[in-house]
Formats: sequence, C-alpha cells, structure tokens
Amino acid sequence: MSNLDLKPAATECGGREDVSAAPVRELLTGRTVQLGESTQVRRLLPSLGRRMVGAWCFVDHYGPDDIAREPGMQVPPHPHMGLQTVSWLHEGEVLHRDSLGSKQTVRPRELGLMTSGRAIAHSEESPRDHARYLHGAQLWVALPDSRRDIAPSFEHHAELPEVTGAGGLRATVILGELDTAVSPGTIHSPLVGADLSLAEGTAARLPLQPDFEYAALSMSGSAVVDGVPLTPGSLLYLGAGRRDLPLLADTASELMLLGGEPFAEKIVMWWNFIGRSADDIARAREDWNEGDRFGEVHGYDGARLLAPELPPTPLKPRGRER
Repeated sequence: MSNLDLKPAATECGGREDVSAAPVRELLTGRTVQLGESTQVRRLLPSLGRRMVGAWCFVDHYGPDDIAREPGMQVPPHPHMGLQTVSWLHEGEVLHRDSLGSKQTVRPRELGLMTSGRAIAHSEESPRDHARYLHGAQLWVALPDSRRDIAPSFEHHAELPEVTGAGGLRATVILGELDTAVSPGTIHSPLVGADLSLAEGTAARLPLQPDFEYAALSMSGSAVVDGVPLTPGSLLYLGAGRRDLPLLADTASELMLLGGEPFAEKIVMWWNFIGRSADDIARAREDWNEGDRFGEVHGYDGARLLAPELPPTPLKPRGRER
C-alpha cells in the first residue's frame, strides 16, 4: 500500500502527552485520495485532528467499488521503511509482490502483513481475472526505534482466530490479542487489530484493555459505537481508560477495531517512509531513486514509482492532535 500523493507533507507524530487517559468520542471523516490508476480511498489517518492510534499511523478505507469492467487496484512498485503494512479485504483480491521475491494473492479475511524494517519495495494489483467488487482497508503500523532496522519480511495468514460474543458479535483477530484470542501475525509493540461483524439486532459489549487507546472504523452497515452512529468510511477515536465497548446494530454491520499502547516515540512520516529525522527521510528518498537499498520487484507490468521532491520548508513538529 502506498501514499501516492505527489506533494506529500512531512508529519511528525507520536508521544503520549496529548493522549487522554479517559474515554472520548471523536468522530473523524476521511479525505478522498487517488490510489493508483483507478482506485479512490478515504484516508482516515493521519489527519489534522488525529495522527496515531497506538502504533497505527495510516488508515485507508476503499470501496465497495464495482471493478467488473475496470483494472481495479494498480499500485506500481514503491518503497517502505520503518513500518509494517496490513492488507485487509472484505471483497475482492489483491496480488502482492515484493523485493524479497514474495508473490501472494490476499483474499477476504486473510492477513497480508509486510514488515519493511530497514527497506523493502512492493507492488499491489487486482489480478487480471478478478471479482466484481473490491472493498477493504490498508493500514500501517509504526515500528519502534529498536525494531525499525530489522530485516524485511512478508507473512500471509489465511486462518485467523475468532471471538464469538453474546448478543450477535463475532470478531476476527487480525493482529495482537483480543479477549484471549491471539493472532499469528508478528507485532513489535503492544497493539490490537480486529474485524467485527455485528448481526442484525446486535447489542453487545466488547472487552478492552484500559491502558490501550482505541478507534473504530466503520466498514459497512450502520452500527452505533458507544452511543455514536457510524456511517461507512468514518473513524471514531475512543481514547483510553475503557474496559469494554458498547456496540449496537439494527442492521448487519461491520467494523474494524484498532488499538494499542500509546506510541511514546516521535516519528517523522513522509511519503512511504517512517524515520526519526529529516535526514532519515532524505537518505531513504535518495536510496530509492538512485540506489539499490530497497531491492527490485519482479513481475509487475509497469514502471516503478519515483519518490517526489522533498518539501522546501523544514519539518514542523506536530503533536498527536491539532
């Protein structure tokens, strides 16, 4: 997954000074961003109002899109460093290729997890013969400083643990742990990601960890989360200090729950890189455009993406909120 903005802003985020220790209800709407040739996404993180939820630092929601007569997702080879990418689908398929030689089709409710570490490149595309609809989310997890230079890797998990709750709730654990169910995906900081399915008439309470901060992303339907109605493509930031989360649904609905221990370190995000300084970002850009640090993606029918120009102004420190 990629940030294809040709004029990306550099953003400094992280730190715990602005994280509320008490529950909040902060509703965020996404901005529309073009991803590749034919896919538009709703970008929820980072935003002016919220830049991280735990180590989750980038969230795109897309679809459902009718791509029966379209090429679907077409994202040329591009680099990443200092982060993990999480591919999560409700409909459709995405073919992943990377500079390690991985080639994997990711399907609905399967985890595609790429750890960039010090450097990796990948491409994403809808297969030539693809399903009619494409619907999912693409997310990044920031790596802590002690892990950001590890060797890159790719994991595919077709089977993930589920939690079945009373009142019509079913949860698939994508990353981390939820209600004693643990995902096989590798994590490098305390966090959780889960896919929640709410049957018609659901009235349930989902157990949470009070030292985590959380957010809920509406994927479909019309769920009510802690009294706040959500429409698809919106993100409700919930803060910390919660032991459970009330969920209601008059119609069948689907959500993603994102959470984690507030990320203490300050990070710099620009384009598809996460570093700790402007020099980290400038070096990564040069290495991608001019060097061989990120390797080569084989098999994609098209040219790779070059990194855009760096902004002319120096980085301006920003907190987790406005």
